[in-house]
Amino acid sequence: MIMSALIMIRVLGFCFAALLALAAPAQAHPHVWVTMEVELVYGQDGRVTGLKHAWTFDDMFSEYATQGITPKVKGQFTRDELKPLAEENVSSLKEYAFFNFLKADGKAIKDVIAEPTDYWLDYKNEMLVLNFTLPLKQPVKAKDLQIEIYDPEFFVNFTFGEKSPVKLTGAPDKCNLTTKQPGEDQFPSSQRLDKSFQESNANSGMGAAYASKIFVKCP
Repeated sequence: MIMSALIMIRVLGFCFAALLALAAPAQAHPHVWVTMEVELVYGQDGRVTGLKHAWTFDDMFSEYATQGITPKVKGQFTRDELKPLAEENVSSLKEYAFFNFLKADGKAIKDVIAEPTDYWLDYKNEMLVLNFTLPLKQPVKAKDLQIEIYDPEFFVNFTFGEKSPVKLTGAPDKCNLTTKQPGEDQFPSSQRLDKSFQESNANSGMGAAYASKIFVKCP
């Protein structure tokens, strides 16, 4: 249902943008906000074997996505009650490769994500939290690993949480981890940003400019 809701929001967004185009240039902006925690899991040979995600959806979208689910306790949802929603969500997100884009030593790695495992939804502080693991079809070893997380059409905005949003588990010694929040160092001036927002096809591929990025450098 979450992904179905995302698709519906996309459709409504396109329709709304078409109406605005009659009077003014369309503006690109996200409709759903996700705050992430990410864990990179390494094997004993120093290769990355998978990615563990925890996505917290904004409160307005969480309310929309849970419509039609009747909890036993008002205002609370258990994992069992949210299980069908979690299953539909991870199934639908496969088409989008879970919005994860990997590069090893500067080269993009395509079709690297295997079937998701260990997925479930929690409901905390009136917000849905999607937890899932993305095993890699082939473990990846690189001196320079980069992971970008973004929606190419910029309908979903992904950002890292404030405290230790990314961690390495089992990584080789002396591996260095850094992150960048969306939009950092992408637009040197507000003029360039404003210009991109005025284009009629502003959403097309725009999400890459607002990617949340993970950099891991190992000796």
